[in-house]
Amino acid sequence: MAAKQPTRGKLKSDRQNKPIDEQLSLDLGNYGKPKINDSIDIAAYSHILPAKPTVVFDTYWRFAAERQKIFFKKLQGEPMPWTNDPILSTFKFTNAYRASDRTSQYLIRHVIYRADLPDTPEEVFFRIILFKIFNKIETWQLLENKLGNIIYADYSFKRYDKILTEAIENSQRIYSAAYIMPSGGKILGHTRKHRNHLKLIERMMVDELPKKLADAANMHRGFDLLREYPTIGDFLAYQFITDVNYSEITNFDEMSFVVPGPGALDGIRKCFADLGGLNEPEIIKFMAELQQSEFERLGLDFQSLFGRPLQLIDCQNLFCEVDKYSRIRHPEISGISGRTRIKQKYSARGEPIDYWYPRKWGINQAIKEYREYRITKAATQAKSKSNFKE
Repeated sequence: MAAKQPTRGKLKSDRQNKPIDEQLSLDLGNYGKPKINDSIDIAAYSHILPAKPTVVFDTYWRFAAERQKIFFKKLQGEPMPWTNDPILSTFKFTNAYRASDRTSQYLIRHVIYRADLPDTPEEVFFRIILFKIFNKIETWQLLENKLGNIIYADYSFKRYDKILTEAIENSQRIYSAAYIMPSGGKILGHTRKHRNHLKLIERMMVDELPKKLADAANMHRGFDLLREYPTIGDFLAYQFITDVNYSEITNFDEMSFVVPGPGALDGIRKCFADLGGLNEPEIIKFMAELQQSEFERLGLDFQSLFGRPLQLIDCQNLFCEVDKYSRIRHPEISGISGRTRIKQKYSARGEPIDYWYPRKWGINQAIKEYREYRITKAATQAKSKSNFKE
């Protein structure tokens, strides 16, 4: 299944119309030995034949390791600079793990897992989809400030519309620029985008989508359920089902299903001159399964997320980030879009994040202990230096 147009049309099955979960079995078969470009060290890459990598393949792993080092330095409270890499120091890149990004952390900690709000699948899903449609922390905070507790049982189109309309008229941006949300005006009936999206959420709730997702057998089925709604293409459906799976509504295996977005397709094109008969989801699965051996091959000290390896969603995102990174690091290698610049510069203006992850991952206690150990160690070192000076 080669998702050439991830935001248009239904996600299609692969060459033999297999469901995507079967596509990711990675039975590589005997594709034969592909021709290798003279610039590639055949011996170094023989373990990943039949796909034919470029120099960006190694950059993928180096980027992931360095970005994760930055994450841990932030977690330890170390001052800048966190890296000697001039590209990572200058431009904005997401984390190696999607759930570590600021917006995902806010969703997990302040939208999904709320002791002061109802925890039924219906209420939790309503909060998730409301947050993700706009995907902007400030929009959620605006609604909370105006409405108090955000509860579906108290939902009113008129009230929500009034708040959002006033924000727009006051020149406030209510949507994130991370990805484009189609307006759906012709289908949902309103001229204003946010009104259509409120109606979209209403339709999902009337259809009892939260219950359907809770009953879904796997992530692919959950994706299909979301994909049926207007304005929700392949890319958004995959992002949304991943966000729902952070909650306790579902407990899908993240390693069974992936949909590459446009940026990931660009990154894959840059990392591989030839996919060797594999499709893009298989390549992403390929990377997830190779991760440990590739870090070892390159002598990279990749510190996982407290024992949690990179998941398919993370490897997909890394392709997107490496596409951007390579615009400067490897300008001679072009992707699909032909973009040559990175738009967003890095800014350290945000407040430090108190990292916390879905409870079912079982890593929050390890993070707490790690943070306490680092704080104690830093205090001990500071005391030793002080005593030495005296």
